[in-house]
Amino acid sequence: MQSHRFHALDHAISRKPKVVESRSVKVSEYYGEQVFNEAELSSYLPLAVYRKFRDDISAGRRPDRLVLDQIATAMKAWAMSKGATHYTHWFQPLTGTTAEKHDAFLSLDQERPVEQFTGSQLMQQEPDASSLPSGGLRSTFEARGYTAWDPGSPAFIRDNTLCIPSVFVSYRGDALDYKTPLLRAISALDEAATAVAKLFNKEVRQVRATLGWEQEYFLVDTSLFYARPDLVLTGRTLFGHASAKSQQLEDHYFGVIPERVEAFMRDFEMEAHRLGIPVKTRHNEVAPNQFECAPIFEELNIAIDHNQLVMDVIEKVARRHDYEALLHEKPYAGINGSGKHNNWSLQTDTGLNLLSPGKTAKENFRFLAFLINTIKAVHDHADLLLASISSAANEHRLGGNEAPPAIFSVFVGSHLTHMLNELEKADQHNTFFGNGDGEKSLKIGKIPEILVDNTDRNRTSPFAFTGNKFEFRAVGSSANCSSPMTTLNTIVANQLITYKQEVDALLKEGVNRQEALFTPLKSYIRSARRVLFEGNNYGPDWEKESSRRGLTNLSSPPEALKSMVQPGSVALFARTGVLNETELKARYEIECERYVKKVQIEGRVLGDLARNHILPVAIKYQTTLTGNVRGLKEVLPPEQFSVQAAPVLEMIREISDQIAHIKEGVEQMTKARKEANAMPSIEEKAEAYHHKVSPWFAGVRKSADKLERMVADDLWPLPKYRELLFTH
Repeated sequence: MQSHRFHALDHAISRKPKVVESRSVKVSEYYGEQVFNEAELSSYLPLAVYRKFRDDISAGRRPDRLVLDQIATAMKAWAMSKGATHYTHWFQPLTGTTAEKHDAFLSLDQERPVEQFTGSQLMQQEPDASSLPSGGLRSTFEARGYTAWDPGSPAFIRDNTLCIPSVFVSYRGDALDYKTPLLRAISALDEAATAVAKLFNKEVRQVRATLGWEQEYFLVDTSLFYARPDLVLTGRTLFGHASAKSQQLEDHYFGVIPERVEAFMRDFEMEAHRLGIPVKTRHNEVAPNQFECAPIFEELNIAIDHNQLVMDVIEKVARRHDYEALLHEKPYAGINGSGKHNNWSLQTDTGLNLLSPGKTAKENFRFLAFLINTIKAVHDHADLLLASISSAANEHRLGGNEAPPAIFSVFVGSHLTHMLNELEKADQHNTFFGNGDGEKSLKIGKIPEILVDNTDRNRTSPFAFTGNKFEFRAVGSSANCSSPMTTLNTIVANQLITYKQEVDALLKEGVNRQEALFTPLKSYIRSARRVLFEGNNYGPDWEKESSRRGLTNLSSPPEALKSMVQPGSVALFARTGVLNETELKARYEIECERYVKKVQIEGRVLGDLARNHILPVAIKYQTTLTGNVRGLKEVLPPEQFSVQAAPVLEMIREISDQIAHIKEGVEQMTKARKEANAMPSIEEKAEAYHHKVSPWFAGVRKSADKLERMVADDLWPLPKYRELLFTH
């Protein structure tokens, strides 16, 4: 009888590429057709109403009821013209995924059915918050929570539903989502960066953070996926011996996209473009069956909404093509995992990229001011950046030869490193400033706009400057970008506030303007120098060197997360208005709880697979071998039997050893899990799961993977790595 694994494999290898009907050769003809963007809004509203709404939003005022009612009516009319029957406030609770509650446009007017959507329904919805993470912000029996429209991100249609991007807060107004603190951090950075930008250009009125994310993912055939309970329930393979061929030939990276995958990609990109998501790049990644997409840069808030949406679109479209998309950071042991590089920059309303080198000394002075302040912020708060990307899933990826280690450093390249060295040594009176009419001229010289000509990229750095942006490389593939971007925006805002205060103090003392702008920067270079590193972050020498420098190295998520609730962190988030102490401590508790639950689930799945899938097969094969020995004994003379049966007896003994190891490991892991569950606090539970429970996983897996190599192929129940990785 053929095993479930072979049935799954038969299905997988018989798949043909799906036919994808292109809507048009020109993406521009259908781009954004499912989005209620500015053009649609202005076309549906009277000009005066549209201008009033835009003025209110720009000034931070809540639009009046009449305007909201008109916008809601316009949204409903547009949505229904696209086939929508329902609406929902689309929000991002602290589960790491998105959430939505659908309501029909249906209403009863004197018992007559009508389609209706009001301004109050647009502004606010009340989903049941009782089963979503709150970290103690409300009692379990208190269900009330509110979603409220975020007018900064356009509404869109999915599955015949008008989706309205929204924030999610508790009955008392505390943030229960990722978007609320993100918007606060964006606002804090805008205010702080604008104040500093005005020191160099008084015309600047606003600074927007921008983001370009790179989304990596694996594809696996649906039949093979459902034959792997560990993939279904945990997102990663808890067992699996390495394939003889994996990524060592480096032939997959940027290789020809498999035909079936290419059909999925075309379908996915059309869906994304209809939703106004500007995906532009697609390619094979390093690992077999691993791929990547990346968009054009967008304003940070919209970019994150689009990334959350794109992960959902990838998964749904993949199923249309009989694939499952794996967004887990490390689905396969020994194979490169997936990250999500966050390319972050700052842009003014006048069109300047504040992290782009300029063509004049004055422009380069502005560039260096923002560059150095960002480096100083990362130096001072590396622990918070690490906490923002720490999770049970990313723990498997960080530190491997595919992702930056849990040691934060900043790469700026040899050219800028040399320049920073010169600025640190410079005497502002004689070297840095020259003589000139009016304001003194700066002897910085032109910094080339394309720094790649001077410095190669450093793919091992967790936080690298790449010409006109910083690339935060340590973010995990399944993560919501809001957490790291909220942290980054907050620490940079805080640093820019400090810089502006120091400059103002020097100006008040009568110090020359340019000297006042320069003096703090020189101090920042000196104090933040230890975080700059140009070498290989993967190498063992860097770990020793970083320890000598006193840099943080926290590979344990429970330990890294503690930095969130340190007094300095609480003060920082409160000072910038991003998170109050209660909200911050709630998030810490939620992250610890999520870590516990993830490892707990993995432990339970590991035990189930070991006991109910692997051990029975190993015992069955062992029984077959035992029968073979008995048969040999019956037909062979004693002197021949002892020689010819020896290899089989050795296999039986080795199988017995591995069975015993698995049984003991699962029992000890289960015992440790019960002890961890009994810990009084969630913090202690997280530490126990990290130090006492998860260490048992490796030993059980090692024995199971040895059995995979020994047990007859036709008996092995789980699809093997060679099948998961090389079946397109």
